[in-house]
Amino acid sequence: MSGTLNKVMLIGHLGDEVKMHYFEGGNCIGRFPLATNETYTSKQTNERVTNTEWHTIVVRNKAAEICEKYLSKGDKVYVEGRLKTRKWQDESGNERYSTEIQCTDFTFLTTKKESESNAANTPTPAKPAAKQPDAPEPIGEEEDDLPF
Repeated sequence: MSGTLNKVMLIGHLGDEVKMHYFEGGNCIGRFPLATNETYTSKQTNERVTNTEWHTIVVRNKAAEICEKYLSKGDKVYVEGRLKTRKWQDESGNERYSTEIQCTDFTFLTTKKESESNAANTPTPAKPAAKQPDAPEPIGEEEDDLPF
């Protein structure tokens, strides 16, 4: 295989609001932290341990505006993109590196309001199920001439 692949898929919760940056010419980017959790049972203490990993998500232009409008801290979102490492200098002139997820696709999974209502066990009105056509009765031990 001669190709390479740089693909990231994450499901997590926003750690803060989307921060927008606008540029001349009408382009913009939005940045937000995304938290993903890993939970396991420690073999030494037999206790549940949760590790949180923080990711910086970068979205561009129209996608950034949509994220800013509809996402808020605590919302659960699916993000797809690629890793990008940037090199920059801090105030002291030291070289620094930042690894970000350049978002190419996203799906809103829950909003903060939905998460809070689920946590409070607030019942949500159920949609009426569509009427299914009557299914034929299951075939029992009837005689048939099928070879199996």
